[in-house]
Amino acid sequence: MNRLLLALAAGCLMALPARAAEPQFALFAGGCFWCVETDFDGVPGVLETISGYAGGASANPTYEDYVKGGHREVVQIKFDPDRVSYSTLVAVLFHTTDPTDGGGQFCDRGFAYTTAIYALDERQAMDAKAGKIRAEAELGKPIVTPVEGTAKFWPAEDYHQDFGARNPIRYWYYRNGCGRNRAVEALWGDRAYAGVNH
Repeated sequence: MNRLLLALAAGCLMALPARAAEPQFALFAGGCFWCVETDFDGVPGVLETISGYAGGASANPTYEDYVKGGHREVVQIKFDPDRVSYSTLVAVLFHTTDPTDGGGQFCDRGFAYTTAIYALDERQAMDAKAGKIRAEAELGKPIVTPVEGTAKFWPAEDYHQDFGARNPIRYWYYRNGCGRNRAVEALWGDRAYAGVNH
């Protein structure tokens, strides 16, 4: 009997460390991408957020033309599934927006600022739909946020990335002036911003 078999028989082999899960991605629209990015940066397990555009027909959209191309402002979220689940991220999206508003978000109006979940695979689609049902039950009113299929993500210009961290005064002036926090708290009460460390 070789040494490995002897060690197995004696129960001497230590358990190998579990392999870390590969990072995963989520793609959400929740109104102004500066705000969505900042909210998700406060979620434990989120590794990176990138502001951008998705959902439209045009290629290489820019801030000047993404609305004409039919895109929404979105945030691509890179996350560690060992630390935060996709379902939790869906719940955070709902609890940091007004998902009952089909005309935009807060002071930002129009399709480009509407909420949406772009499911990147079938499992994400199922989790997103289940999360939408739970959020509707919590609020007691319909949620208009669509769960859509995968979409090409186009990163926004560099000056939009980490905007809240790089321009805190301008960012908070915009966010407060737009009434985002007040509206979210009025809608969700003490469940507003659940899961976000501000």
